[in-house]
Amino acid sequence: MTCFISGGAKSGKSSLAQDLAVALAKGGKHYYVATMIPSGEEDHERIRRHIEDRDGMGFQTVECFYNILSVADKDGVFLVDNITSLIQNTLFPAEKNYEMDLAAADRCADELIRFAKTVRHAIFVSDYIYSDSERYSESTEMYRKCLADIDRRLAAICDTVIEVSAGQLTIHKGDLRI
Repeated sequence: MTCFISGGAKSGKSSLAQDLAVALAKGGKHYYVATMIPSGEEDHERIRRHIEDRDGMGFQTVECFYNILSVADKDGVFLVDNITSLIQNTLFPAEKNYEMDLAAADRCADELIRFAKTVRHAIFVSDYIYSDSERYSESTEMYRKCLADIDRRLAAICDTVIEVSAGQLTIHKGDLRI
């Protein structure tokens, strides 16, 4: 099964993804693929909360900031949390002084799709940050556009697509039967 989960900040999407990963694993291997490179106290607090939320759930945490294919293992359930950070890391690499690398967005999308086709089960979590009418800097607008494109591509190939808002689920494609 492949599942794409999107929603706003603190909507409940990570909790849903964790529960789904555990259910799909059926006691087997399940991985939490952490993609955020923390850049301040707020990020560290968010990571701490996520670690606490999945405590006792049996996840093996794997940090993967780039090249998602490097963690692919056909014999497990992978919760990739989240696409938003992965594309940020890829688009604005530290080794290039955080200058935007637009070609990296396509490579990242292609890798994510190959990843989904390689592993037994994959759950992708993404933040719905591209729907407001606010105008941002050119680089932020390009980042939002790249994320929206990747989200559309993942949603197209995933078996199940879910939007989470204030803890309420809307299933746009597929179902949650395991």
